[in-house]
Amino acid sequence: MPLSSLLDKAHGWRRAVTCAALIMLGATAAAAAPSTYSIDPEGSQVQFFVDFGEDEISGNMRLVRADLQLDLRNPARSRVDVAVDASHATAGFPFATQAMRGPRILDSANHPLITFASKRVVALGASNARIDGDITIRAVTRPISLDAKIYRARDSQPGDLSKLTIVLTGKVPRSQFGATGWDDLVGDEVRLRILARIHRVD
Repeated sequence: MPLSSLLDKAHGWRRAVTCAALIMLGATAAAAAPSTYSIDPEGSQVQFFVDFGEDEISGNMRLVRADLQLDLRNPARSRVDVAVDASHATAGFPFATQAMRGPRILDSANHPLITFASKRVVALGASNARIDGDITIRAVTRPISLDAKIYRARDSQPGDLSKLTIVLTGKVPRSQFGATGWDDLVGDEVRLRILARIHRVD
């Protein structure tokens, strides 16, 4: 066979291998892309706890929006963006609820949402992570770190990540957001516990 024919065949073979490699790389990248998850608002809740003298006041808020892009194999590629309804927040008793929503604390008439947007996700183990981001309360934005634990659904098979429960915990000093009402009675540190039940949509 002439040398030119051999060279043409070799060139064609290299081009075919290169195309196949590019296709495989593209498929791998697509498979490794973060998955989109949707939240179950009925099965999720935001709890908060704050000192009231020697006692503790607890309350609840509702998650109203969640944009979750999760890569459980490479958590650094994950993104969390959520909003909580402050205007319908409830506390342990009616006066506490009214005071919390009022202008001296959450001022929910003017700022009905509390939002959180992640900036970095750091894996701390097989099912633990730290999520660093910004929380906005009363139009004031401050950095916050949340500890995250991730659980599979009880009835799921090993490796099935289609339904997950995420538990987020953290602390917020309310005075940094201008929520200083009744600081002689109520503590400054607000402890958060967010339970989010989510399912994969892609």
